Amino acid sequence: MKAKIYSVRQIEISGEFIRLDSLLKYASIVPTGGEAKALIQNGKVYVGGLPCISRGRKIRPGEAVRFGRDTLIVKQAL
Repeated sequence: MKAKIYSVRQIEISGEFIRLDSLLKYASIVPTGGEAKALIQNGKVYVGGLPCISRGRKIRPGEAVRFGRDTLIVKQAL
């Protein structure tokens, strides 16, 4: 049985990439970098459908990040 996704949001970035921990803060998933670090290191954040434990992972436009039942789609700002 697949998990239901409750929220899909597009997040625009102006640069070539954004670090995973920074993305979670930028998207208001977590209020602090320490909380982002804990979630990532505990395997609760998925990039491209796979768990990611590297908080410095570069997330580029077109990639999807999932935490719980929320999904963030990174998009290049125009």
